[in-house]
Amino acid sequence: MVELAEIIRRCKTRFLERFGAWLPFAQRRALNAIEACRTPRLGGQLYHCDCCRQERYTYHSCKNRHCPKCQGDAAGQWLEQQQARLLPVPYFLLTATLPSELRPLARRQPRSIYRLLFRCTSAALLTLTRDRKFLGATPGVVAVLHTWKRDLLYHPHLHCLVTGGGLSEDGRKWRAVNNSYLVNVRACSRLLRGKFRDALGKAGLLDQVDQQVWKKEWVVHIKPVGDGLPALKYLAPYVFRVAITNRRIEKLENNQVTFRYRDGKTRLWMRCTLAAEEFLRRFLQHVLPRGFVKVRYYGLLGPRKRHLLERAQLLLQARRAARERETPASPPDANLNSRACRCPSCGAVMTLLRSLAPNVRAPP
Repeated sequence: MVELAEIIRRCKTRFLERFGAWLPFAQRRALNAIEACRTPRLGGQLYHCDCCRQERYTYHSCKNRHCPKCQGDAAGQWLEQQQARLLPVPYFLLTATLPSELRPLARRQPRSIYRLLFRCTSAALLTLTRDRKFLGATPGVVAVLHTWKRDLLYHPHLHCLVTGGGLSEDGRKWRAVNNSYLVNVRACSRLLRGKFRDALGKAGLLDQVDQQVWKKEWVVHIKPVGDGLPALKYLAPYVFRVAITNRRIEKLENNQVTFRYRDGKTRLWMRCTLAAEEFLRRFLQHVLPRGFVKVRYYGLLGPRKRHLLERAQLLLQARRAARERETPASPPDANLNSRACRCPSCGAVMTLLRSLAPNVRAPP
């Protein structure tokens, strides 16, 4: 199995010769970080096994959020936090896709367009749910940005997990959805389109977009997802997962990278072979701008509205339900502080001999 870092080390020079002139800072930074991840460049520790006398070097990770080696435990921690906030109500998953006519602009100005996608989608959704024709209340919303398809093609879209109900305007009543119906999909699509057009006009970007995009129906999909936990488990990996994992990369031969992906329609595993430079280009186009937050909360879950969530929990007696769902955590292994402390040969606990300082400057 070939890892992404190995592809970068072997093909980085050719890639930069072809695409380096226009490579954004965030993408170049991710490229350098992944290349150096868990190598002597970042320093580490030397361990010794008292049983079989073996020594083992372990090197520091780059901690870049786009590195496939550095996000293993974060998704599980996020899932636990969100699970504690689940209300005992039905949930819905709304997916809003950025039209193809807007994607060239999103590539040039990802921070601005992704921010507008969050803002306009949440505003359209909350406007409709607060309308008495639909719900007449404010729900809780968790929105997650996702920019890729399984074959690494650019496909920005937003997943929103929405409570099937919300607090009334006065905050005294919980209004539940009727007949597994949240809001009208077509109304949401058109409202999102209108809000996005107005936002681009205010930002002075409207003339950079193909005007046909305002005459077509935008893709918005809403479906019920039960109690919300399955949808959270679906979203959690996307919060911290990169566009491709090392397990899906099969080989690098003759400057060609072959990787596996699951077809979205047939659910069958397919293979894709690309030139190494094109493979890296596809991967790096999903690197987010530095500091950009890809998970945001609205309505009852908004950062300044958590008191409303507590009120909803009281109305729904969610605290008692949460305690019943809690399961005791597994006790930590007192003899094992990290995976690196075990000898790969005999499994015995290894002794830390010394720490290793980086031998070059860490990636920016």
